Parts: sequence; structure tokens; C-alpha cells
Amino acid sequence: MARVATIVAARLDVDESIAVESAHWDAALAALGFEVRRAAGMFGGSHHGPRHADDVTIRGLDATSGEPAPSAATIAAALDGSDLVVVENLASLPSPAPVSAAVVGGLRQLQRHGTRVVLHHHDLPSQRRDRNDGNAEFPARLDGALHVATSQRSRRELLALGCAPVAFVNPHVDLDAPAGDRSTTRAAFGFPDEAVVLLVPARAAERKNIPGAVRFVQALAGIVAVDRLRLWITGPVDAQYAATLDRVIAKCPCPVTVGRAATAADAYAACDAVLVPSAWERFGRAPLEAVVARRPCVVGSYPVLGELEAGGLRFFAADEPAELVKYLARPVPQFHAVNTRRARVNFSIEQLPERIGAALALLPDPLPSPTGTDPCT
Repeated sequence: MARVATIVAARLDVDESIAVESAHWDAALAALGFEVRRAAGMFGGSHHGPRHADDVTIRGLDATSGEPAPSAATIAAALDGSDLVVVENLASLPSPAPVSAAVVGGLRQLQRHGTRVVLHHHDLPSQRRDRNDGNAEFPARLDGALHVATSQRSRRELLALGCAPVAFVNPHVDLDAPAGDRSTTRAAFGFPDEAVVLLVPARAAERKNIPGAVRFVQALAGIVAVDRLRLWITGPVDAQYAATLDRVIAKCPCPVTVGRAATAADAYAACDAVLVPSAWERFGRAPLEAVVARRPCVVGSYPVLGELEAGGLRFFAADEPAELVKYLARPVPQFHAVNTRRARVNFSIEQLPERIGAALALLPDPLPSPTGTDPCT
């Protein structure tokens, strides 16, 4: 009988980095012999029901729904029957506190009955100024759980916090994924054939440093005819950032488009260069996706960028716009060939099952079964 692994997240089947990575884990766990189930507060943009027969909707798990947070008992019941539960970031941050607390309580109940738990940390409070409220209980301390970090920086921080055991599994990408539809997407957004489209594949939020993207366009406008430039931010726009975004966009010398393409692949295909000016990233999926799409990627200097560069990947610097102009004038196919070859060594999705399997080998034995009444039930 196959072991059952349940992936639990706030949102699944959406174009967000955590959801994309959890889909990769879904396939990898299946390749390792698990029967994979999923639980979330939202599937594919809907809070009202699952997309597949085995999916379970836990109302209130997605804090954006406006519904009350679920109870620990509700979460434990929804995940009952799981041999393994993989928690996507829901036990990593203290915000929203009622949801995080309920998830941890539900996991403790499950552990008492033999379920093993993987806490997959995409964020840590120490790395998110806008989410760090000084709550020392997060990332959650769960005896018998395995912590999995998505960056070496996070792995070191977890060890320093006394979380153990800790494994490191960085994000992976499908380097052989089909390309998106360039011509249809550009036409849909009104980009002229001769336009140089600069894509910021991120939500409009403070940590994404949209002013940095505008400053790059301003520098580029001194080298390239400004009427050829288009800045494209995929969004969505954080509500608290909307007024700031309007002021930032007003300083951009070229037209600015905010909106999502049908797929991420279409967005990368439609652009001519990718901008990642972020002050902070979980790991940096956008630069990896730019490698997949064979698009030049301009980066700022976020803390984990060095881990991508240590893997041999090369990008364009935000403070050297002339280098991108030189490339666009005369693209060098070898640049992308080398990046793709190096990415296969460290970031190819084909390697993910083996790396997850090695991490799962660190899982502690299940906690002893309770001998009395469970106070949390």
C-alpha cells in the first residue's frame, strides 16, 4: 500500500512561487512512490472548492479569503490519514498569527498519531521586515519535524535557531519546458514589434523594489531611444502599495504596463529582458525562469543572489545598463547555452526527486503514540 503524502499550503494552482514549487514537490513525491494529496485554502483562484477529487479545501487557511482561521482540530481532521505532511510556509512566519498557530496545533495532533512532518520554509521572519513581529515561536519548533530550507542562508539561520534536523533543497526548474507565445502575448498587451519590453515578473510590492526598475529604465533611456522602451510589471499590486506605485510609475520615462499574461511562459517569451531589482527574494525563481526562457536577466543585489551565481549562472548588473544594450544589439547564443548547461547541474527539475529523497532520509522516527487523553483533541 502506497504511503500517503499531503501537501498543505495557503494557495495552490496559482502562479506564485510557493505554489509553483509545491507542484514540483508533488510530482517528485509521486516519483518517490507516495500517493500525493493536497490541502489548501484556495485552489486555482477559488476559495469555494478543490480542483481535483483528492484535494481538500480548508476554509480560512488562505488569509486573503477574509474567513476566520480554521481550528487546529479542523486542520488535523483534514490531513488525517497522511503518513507524511509537507507544510508549505504555513509554519514559518508568525503572520497571520491565528492561521500559523492553528496549523502548528494541528500538526502536533497528527504527530501524536504517527504522522511525520516536513516544514518547507520559503520565508523566515528574520528575512522579511514586513512580516517580522518579533514572535520567537516561528519558525515553528516541532519535535520530530524535518525543516527544509530553500536557500543555504536559511539553512544556516535555522541551525542557529536550534531547529534540527535541517535539510537544504533549492528551487528547481524545467529546463526543457515549451516556450510561450511571443507574438500573441505582445499583441494582447499592445507592444509594438520594435519595442524593447523589460519584464518585472513580480507583484508590485515594496520588497520588489519597483523604483529600482524605474531607475534602470531611466539609465537605459540615456542609451536607447525612449520611445522603443516598455516596462511591464506582471503584478498583482499589493493594496498598501498602490498609491506608492502610482508615484513611482509617474517617474518612468516610458509607458508602463501592469498585468499578467495567460502563463508565465508567455510573459517571458514576450519580453526582451527580465528585470529583478528586488531588495529581497526567497531564492530567486525569476532569474532561473529567465534562464529557461533564454532571456537576459538584470539583477540588483538581494541576499541570496550569490547562491545562484555560485551555481555558475551569469546575469546582467543593474548598474551597468550599457552591457544589456550591447547584448540586445548583438545577442550571443552561447551566453544562454552556458547558463542552461550550468543550470542542469544544480537546478534541473529532473534532480528534484533524488534531492527530496535525500532530505526525507533525515526525518526522525515518528513520535511515540499517546498513552492518555490527547489534550488537543
